[in-house]
Amino acid sequence: MGTDLHVLLRSLRVWDPAVTELPPLDPAGAPGDPVELFTRWFAEAVAAGEREPHTVTLATADAEGLPDARIVMLHGADADGWAFATHADSRKGRHLAARPYAALVFYWPVLGRQVRLRGPVAVAPAEEARADLHARSTGALAAALTGRQSAELGSPDELARASEAAWERAGREPDAPVASWTLYRLRPDEVEFFQGEARRRHVRLAYRRTDGDAWDRRLLWP
Repeated sequence: MGTDLHVLLRSLRVWDPAVTELPPLDPAGAPGDPVELFTRWFAEAVAAGEREPHTVTLATADAEGLPDARIVMLHGADADGWAFATHADSRKGRHLAARPYAALVFYWPVLGRQVRLRGPVAVAPAEEARADLHARSTGALAAALTGRQSAELGSPDELARASEAAWERAGREPDAPVASWTLYRLRPDEVEFFQGEARRRHVRLAYRRTDGDAWDRRLLWP
């Protein structure tokens, strides 16, 4: 394989039939609540063999309105919102403190699907953040205990020492507290479901919150 970027890009396919199935989406049969459709699509992505379907792009903006994005892990989705977690003093935590509004994008290429959400973000109660963290793996707790996310790192050795100490403590204290660990919930104003179609007649079904938990549905041009 060559190293010319443009040649490589032209050699790639989107939704190769050998590895991708494009199931139909009938908007008329979609449920009235986007959480229900999201749960169904998520289960179908898992069943189809999508790797790490629970990873999602989180987009935030800093105090000056400059955007930033990164991959995080979904911790849940229900009527209260789509949940993710991070340190309150991380870059994304600081962004959300300054501008508590964000967007999420899931992409499941094995089914040619995207789900896009945006809306206000709220901090969950501290006890919920603790329960969420301690229900996860020892590695997740060790990473949280290592802390200092987004701060400047002096050297790889500094990280190695902090990480080793965190792993040791996580094994010794599986309920060790991490004060900065925060569970956030994005309660969307908008949720869009995108289903790819072989002839590029993609289906885009958009839900928009109208009042409380009521939703309006409409189709968008692809």
